[in-house]
Amino acid sequence: MTKSKAGAAFVLCIETRDCEDLEKGKVYRRLPDTKAKRDGYIRVVDESGDDYLYPEDYFVQVQVPAAARDALTA
Repeated sequence: MTKSKAGAAFVLCIETRDCEDLEKGKVYRRLPDTKAKRDGYIRVVDESGDDYLYPEDYFVQVQVPAAARDALTA
């Protein structure tokens, strides 16, 4: 369920309420999950290294330059 590096999407965490595996102000890779989106959640790879669902309003979408995207997806 992952995207290619070129199509990778990233989000900035703006809320961590009740989430020990998130850091406010950190950029996370977002993975596609249409069912989660319909329910108001998004799937991100968190500090544990695994992907989990979190409330969509805990994040804002960000555009990442190619060099940064390569580093974040390595």
